[in-house]
Amino acid sequence: MAKFKIPTRITRLIITLSVATAATLYADQTDERLNGFFEQLLLTNNPVALRATENRIWEIWLEHDNDDVQQLLTLGIEAMNRRQFPEALLIFNQIIENFPDFAEGWNKRATLFYLVGNTDASIEDIKKTLELEPRHFGALSGLGLVYLQQGKLALAEEAFGQIIAIHPNNTAAQENLRRVRLQRNQNVI
Repeated sequence: MAKFKIPTRITRLIITLSVATAATLYADQTDERLNGFFEQLLLTNNPVALRATENRIWEIWLEHDNDDVQQLLTLGIEAMNRRQFPEALLIFNQIIENFPDFAEGWNKRATLFYLVGNTDASIEDIKKTLELEPRHFGALSGLGLVYLQQGKLALAEEAFGQIIAIHPNNTAAQENLRRVRLQRNQNVI
Protein backbone atom coordinates (compact mmCIF):
# COMPACT_ATOMS: atom_id res chain seq x y z
CA MET A 1 0.00 0.00 0.00
CA ALA A 2 1.35 3.45 -0.92
CA LYS A 3 2.32 5.80 1.89
CA PHE A 4 0.08 8.77 2.39
CA LYS A 5 1.66 12.02 3.57
CA ILE A 6 -0.57 14.47 5.37
CA PRO A 7 0.23 18.12 4.61
CA THR A 8 1.62 19.98 7.63
CA ARG A 9 -1.13 22.65 7.65
CA ILE A 10 -3.79 19.96 7.88
CA THR A 11 -1.93 18.18 10.68
CA ARG A 12 -1.74 21.43 12.65
CA LEU A 13 -5.45 22.08 12.19
CA ILE A 14 -6.34 18.55 13.25
CA ILE A 15 -4.22 18.86 16.38
CA THR A 16 -5.82 22.20 17.20
CA LEU A 17 -9.27 20.77 16.57
CA SER A 18 -8.54 17.74 18.72
CA VAL A 19 -7.82 19.88 21.76
CA ALA A 20 -10.75 22.24 21.21
CA THR A 21 -13.72 21.74 23.48
CA ALA A 22 -17.10 20.91 22.08
CA ALA A 23 -18.74 23.12 24.71
CA THR A 24 -18.86 26.03 22.28
CA LEU A 25 -20.42 24.06 19.43
CA TYR A 26 -22.95 25.89 17.30
CA ALA A 27 -23.99 23.50 14.55
CA ASP A 28 -24.98 24.97 11.22
CA GLN A 29 -28.33 23.25 10.95
CA THR A 30 -29.55 24.89 14.16
CA ASP A 31 -29.33 28.38 12.66
CA GLU A 32 -32.73 30.03 13.05
CA ARG A 33 -32.37 31.79 9.68
CA LEU A 34 -32.96 28.44 7.97
CA ASN A 35 -36.65 28.37 8.91
CA GLY A 36 -37.37 31.48 6.86
CA PHE A 37 -35.41 30.20 3.88
CA PHE A 38 -37.22 26.84 3.93
CA GLU A 39 -40.52 28.72 4.09
CA GLN A 40 -39.45 30.64 0.97
CA LEU A 41 -38.80 27.33 -0.83
CA LEU A 42 -42.42 26.38 -0.17
CA LEU A 43 -43.87 29.71 -1.25
CA THR A 44 -42.04 30.72 -4.42
CA ASN A 45 -41.72 29.22 -7.86
CA ASN A 46 -39.48 31.95 -9.29
CA PRO A 47 -36.33 30.14 -10.51
CA VAL A 48 -33.99 33.03 -9.63
CA ALA A 49 -35.42 33.37 -6.13
CA LEU A 50 -35.31 29.59 -5.64
CA ARG A 51 -31.64 29.39 -6.65
CA ALA A 52 -30.73 32.30 -4.37
CA THR A 53 -32.59 30.68 -1.47
CA GLU A 54 -30.94 27.30 -2.08
CA ASN A 55 -27.53 28.96 -2.18
CA ARG A 56 -28.18 30.77 1.08
CA ILE A 57 -29.25 27.52 2.76
CA TRP A 58 -26.06 25.82 1.56
CA GLU A 59 -23.97 28.73 2.85
CA ILE A 60 -25.54 28.36 6.29
CA TRP A 61 -25.12 24.57 6.30
CA LEU A 62 -21.43 25.02 5.50
CA GLU A 63 -20.93 27.59 8.28
CA HIS A 64 -19.46 26.71 11.64
CA ASP A 65 -18.62 29.05 14.50
CA ASN A 66 -15.29 27.31 15.09
CA ASP A 67 -12.84 28.75 12.55
CA ASP A 68 -10.71 25.58 12.63
CA VAL A 69 -13.71 23.44 11.71
CA GLN A 70 -14.61 25.88 8.96
CA GLN A 71 -11.08 25.76 7.56
CA LEU A 72 -10.87 21.96 7.82
CA LEU A 73 -14.22 21.56 6.06
CA THR A 74 -12.96 23.73 3.21
CA LEU A 75 -9.71 21.73 3.01
CA GLY A 76 -11.64 18.45 3.05
CA ILE A 77 -13.90 19.59 0.23
CA GLU A 78 -10.88 20.75 -1.77
CA ALA A 79 -9.11 17.42 -1.20
CA MET A 80 -12.24 15.53 -2.25
CA ASN A 81 -12.55 17.67 -5.39
CA ARG A 82 -8.89 16.89 -6.22
CA ARG A 83 -9.71 13.21 -5.71
CA GLN A 84 -7.30 13.02 -2.77
CA PHE A 85 -9.70 10.74 -0.96
CA PRO A 86 -7.50 9.51 1.93
CA GLU A 87 -6.72 13.12 2.91
CA ALA A 88 -10.39 14.13 2.65
CA LEU A 89 -11.46 11.12 4.72
CA LEU A 90 -8.97 11.96 7.44
CA ILE A 91 -10.27 15.52 7.62
CA PHE A 92 -13.96 14.59 7.63
CA ASN A 93 -13.33 11.90 10.25
CA GLN A 94 -11.70 14.48 12.51
CA ILE A 95 -14.58 16.91 12.09
CA ILE A 96 -17.13 14.20 12.89
CA GLU A 97 -15.14 12.85 15.84
CA ASN A 98 -14.78 16.28 17.44
CA PHE A 99 -18.10 17.83 16.37
CA PRO A 100 -20.58 14.96 15.87
CA ASP A 101 -23.55 17.36 15.82
CA PHE A 102 -22.27 19.18 12.73
CA ALA A 103 -24.50 17.81 9.97
CA GLU A 104 -22.35 18.98 7.09
CA GLY A 105 -19.37 16.97 8.35
CA TRP A 106 -21.47 13.82 7.99
CA ASN A 107 -22.88 14.94 4.65
CA LYS A 108 -19.46 15.59 3.14
CA ARG A 109 -18.15 12.24 4.33
CA ALA A 110 -21.26 10.59 2.84
CA THR A 111 -20.41 12.24 -0.48
CA LEU A 112 -16.83 10.99 -0.21
CA PHE A 113 -18.00 7.44 0.52
CA TYR A 114 -20.29 7.61 -2.52
CA LEU A 115 -17.43 8.78 -4.73
CA VAL A 116 -15.22 5.85 -3.68
CA GLY A 117 -18.06 3.36 -4.17
CA ASN A 118 -18.85 2.61 -0.53
CA THR A 119 -22.60 3.11 -0.83
CA ASP A 120 -23.47 1.40 2.45
CA ALA A 121 -21.22 3.78 4.42
CA SER A 122 -22.62 6.66 2.40
CA ILE A 123 -26.17 5.71 3.38
CA GLU A 124 -25.21 5.50 7.06
CA ASP A 125 -23.67 9.00 6.98
CA ILE A 126 -26.64 10.38 5.05
CA LYS A 127 -28.97 8.98 7.70
CA LYS A 128 -26.92 10.73 10.40
CA THR A 129 -27.04 13.97 8.38
CA LEU A 130 -30.83 13.68 8.15
CA GLU A 131 -31.11 12.89 11.85
CA LEU A 132 -29.39 16.22 12.52
CA GLU A 133 -31.08 18.17 9.69
CA PRO A 134 -34.20 16.41 8.33
CA ARG A 135 -34.66 19.13 5.68
CA HIS A 136 -31.24 18.55 4.11
CA PHE A 137 -32.33 18.31 0.48
CA GLY A 138 -28.73 17.65 -0.61
CA ALA A 139 -28.51 14.59 1.64
CA LEU A 140 -31.95 13.41 0.53
CA SER A 141 -30.90 13.77 -3.10
CA GLY A 142 -27.76 11.75 -2.42
CA LEU A 143 -29.82 9.11 -0.65
CA GLY A 144 -32.18 8.86 -3.61
CA LEU A 145 -29.28 8.54 -6.04
CA VAL A 146 -27.60 5.84 -3.96
CA TYR A 147 -30.83 3.86 -3.74
CA LEU A 148 -31.36 4.34 -7.47
CA GLN A 149 -27.86 2.98 -8.11
CA GLN A 150 -28.60 0.01 -5.85
CA GLY A 151 -31.86 -0.67 -7.70
CA LYS A 152 -33.95 0.08 -4.59
CA LEU A 153 -36.56 2.05 -6.49
CA ALA A 154 -39.18 2.31 -3.73
CA LEU A 155 -36.61 3.80 -1.36
CA ALA A 156 -35.33 6.14 -4.09
CA GLU A 157 -38.90 7.28 -4.76
CA GLU A 158 -39.39 7.94 -1.05
CA ALA A 159 -36.21 10.03 -0.82
CA PHE A 160 -37.05 12.13 -3.88
CA GLY A 161 -40.61 12.55 -2.59
CA GLN A 162 -39.24 13.89 0.70
CA ILE A 163 -37.30 16.53 -1.24
CA ILE A 164 -40.49 17.61 -3.03
CA ALA A 165 -42.25 17.96 0.34
CA ILE A 166 -39.50 20.35 1.51
CA HIS A 167 -38.71 22.00 -1.80
CA PRO A 168 -41.65 21.49 -4.20
CA ASN A 169 -40.03 23.33 -7.12
CA ASN A 170 -36.73 21.43 -7.09
CA THR A 171 -36.55 20.49 -10.76
CA ALA A 172 -33.85 17.83 -10.28
CA ALA A 173 -35.93 16.08 -7.62
CA GLN A 174 -39.04 16.34 -9.78
CA GLU A 175 -37.21 14.78 -12.73
CA ASN A 176 -35.62 12.05 -10.59
CA LEU A 177 -38.99 11.25 -9.03
CA ARG A 178 -40.60 11.07 -12.49
CA ARG A 179 -37.82 8.74 -13.75
CA VAL A 180 -38.05 6.46 -10.71
CA ARG A 181 -41.84 6.18 -11.00
CA LEU A 182 -41.57 5.46 -14.71
CA GLN A 183 -38.97 2.77 -14.05
CA ARG A 184 -41.07 1.26 -11.27
CA ASN A 185 -44.13 1.17 -13.55
CA GLN A 186 -42.10 -0.52 -16.28
CA ASN A 187 -40.90 -3.13 -13.79
CA VAL A 188 -44.53 -3.93 -12.88
CA ILE A 189 -45.57 -4.57 -16.47
